[in-house]
Order: sequence, then structure tokens, then C-alpha cells
Amino acid sequence: MKLCIAMVGLPAMGKSTIALKLKEFLVSEGLNTEIFNNGDVRRQTVPESNSPEFYNPKNKEASKIRRKIADINIEKAKNYDGDVVIIDATNVGRPRRKIIEKSFEHVLFIECVNKDEDLIDTSILQKIKHTEFRNDPDAFINFKKRIGYYKKIYNPLKDEKNYIVLDSLNNLILKEKGEVLHYENIRDILVSNWLKNLYLVRHEETFFNQQDRIGGDSKLTKEGINKSKDISKYFEKKEIPFIFTSTKKRTIEMANILASKNTQIIKLPEFDEINSGICEEMSYQEIKTKYPEIYYERKKDKYNFIYPEGESYDTLRLRVAKGLKKAMYIVGDYRDIMIIGHRAVNRVILSHFLYRKKSEVPYIYMPQDKYYHIISTHKKKLLELKEFKQD
Repeated sequence: MKLCIAMVGLPAMGKSTIALKLKEFLVSEGLNTEIFNNGDVRRQTVPESNSPEFYNPKNKEASKIRRKIADINIEKAKNYDGDVVIIDATNVGRPRRKIIEKSFEHVLFIECVNKDEDLIDTSILQKIKHTEFRNDPDAFINFKKRIGYYKKIYNPLKDEKNYIVLDSLNNLILKEKGEVLHYENIRDILVSNWLKNLYLVRHEETFFNQQDRIGGDSKLTKEGINKSKDISKYFEKKEIPFIFTSTKKRTIEMANILASKNTQIIKLPEFDEINSGICEEMSYQEIKTKYPEIYYERKKDKYNFIYPEGESYDTLRLRVAKGLKKAMYIVGDYRDIMIIGHRAVNRVILSHFLYRKKSEVPYIYMPQDKYYHIISTHKKKLLELKEFKQD
């Protein structure tokens, strides 16, 4: 018996990433699985179809072509001699979904939703790097128009026999109905975070590090720059398409040294160092002298202590978790990514995979001369502290 998984949702909602993740897992379980993408068929049959007006529901000629493309893709999926087919397309209209239901005996619809507008914009910026947009100076605006046209014909899942509505940013099942072949495995995959290879690096030495000062926006020292250059040699043979940093100069500076010509550096404010409030840019000795009550109170409970006008590790955890979700959403199925972060931020990131007690998080070892290599997939968990030395 063949199962058809049909993706549903507006463009830039993470459908293709989910489809790839499902395929990888199902194949690993011994199930012959293939993805059938409407966009691939469209680019092959109608190369000049990136104009937003091609998606205007009032454009009858284009609508006819899009229906034909969908029919071709469904037919290819029907002819596939395997266990699972994944139709990767918007499928936002009920009529299209009825055709899919009539074409396959077992169908599961997975609708991807995401209401984070900033993240959607970031996702669009990734999409318009595709060659089909290279000659369009207004690609971002036009892609937003395309989404607007899809919204006009969007009917959320409701009447279908089997479906899951997924918050694709937070990997959260919002609604589900029915049950199909391999349902428990599929549902488990949908709610799992996957990281194929994460290199978690702390920025190199800054002027504030030399002075034992916290926070601020200090640059790297000459020694920090030289060490960053040495580290770049260690990673030069690894293809790292994305490096995520905070908005602070020290992480961006190091990322620029480590990045290859094909690496995209993405600055996320969620990865900014813990806000020390009124203690920003002070040394610990200065805090002890000027604010002894702060100094000693924090020592009693470093995790929950909130700097006046600042943050605690507990509040930091919430925004760092959001940053991690953003990073994983953006990278999609890429295997190697790097985060160049700060000591407290990296401790919080590491605790996400180590499952350390909250009280232990502020004491996690976070050196500048080593990095953490993290793999977290459905079938493999790996965390190792490694030196910047060639294997």
C-alpha cells in the first residue's frame, strides 16, 4: 500500500524542509520514499514563470497552466513504485486537495503555518537566491505578491479525512485528524528538531576579555584576530553555508574571518550576550566594589538572578531558544552550520542538548580555544568538545 503525504501551505512556510526531513527518516526506516515538487515541474515546463502575475487567480491562462503542472506532478507520484510519495506544493485550495484524495487510497495532508513575519521575510530572502530570480531586481517584492495571490485562494485544512496542522517554526502540532500508515513515526519526526552538524564556537579574545569586563560591544584584540585566522584554517575544508552570530562586533568580526565566499553570515539579536543591565561594561571587581549587594546576591543563585535593568539566565533562555528555532528554520536541510556566540549564550544553547539542570547552566565550561560539535537527529545524538586541530 502506498501512502501519499501532501504538503499544504503558503510559500516560505518550511514545507520543503519538512518534506526532506520526512523523506530522510522514512528511507532510513527501509521505506522507498520520493518527493514530487510542483516547482520543479513548473521550472522545467514554464521556465519564465517567476512573475507574480503567473499566480494571480484572475489570470485564467496561467491558472490553467498551473493546474496542468499539478496534474503532471500527481501523475508522476502515482506512477512511482515505492512505499511513500510526498507531494511538495502549496495545495492551498480544496479542489486541488480533492484531486489528490481521489488519486491515492491513503493520503495525509500536512499544513505548515508560521506567523513570524520577520522569519518569513528571511525565508523569502533565501528563496530569491534561486537562479530563477537572478534577473529580477524586485524579487523580494514580487515574491510577497505571489504569497498574496495564494492567500486569496487559501482554504485551511478542515474537511479532509486525515491531516496535521503544524507550526513549522516551533515544531508544534496544532491540529490533527485521522490516522494513516506510519502515522506515529511521521508525527514524531514533525515535532523533532534536527541538527546535522552544528559547530558551536565562542568568539575569540576581545579588549573587554583582557580587562575582565562584561557585556558591551568590544572588538577583537590583535591576538583574537590572529587566533580567528588560525581557526579559519581548521574549517576551510568544511562547507559551512551559514554562520549565525549575535549583533555584537566581536562575533561578526570573527565570522567575517571564518566565512568562505559561499558562506552567508546571519546576525540574530536573540544570540546577543546576556544583558547585564546597570553592570554592563564593568569588571567583576568594579561590581563588587560599587554594587556589593548585586555581586553577592548573584553568587547565591546565578541562574535566576536578574541584573537590575537587565536579564537572568532564565530570561536569556527564552530568547536564545527562539534564536535556535529561527536558525534551524532558515538552514532547512543544510548539514553544516556554525554559531559564533558568547559565553552565557553558548552555555544556554549547549544546555538545550545536554539537558543540564538549570542551576548548572551558568557553570558549563565554555572555552575560547575549543568548540562543541553537536549532532541531534531522530536517530543520532552526539556532543563533543573538540580542539581546533586537524584530524
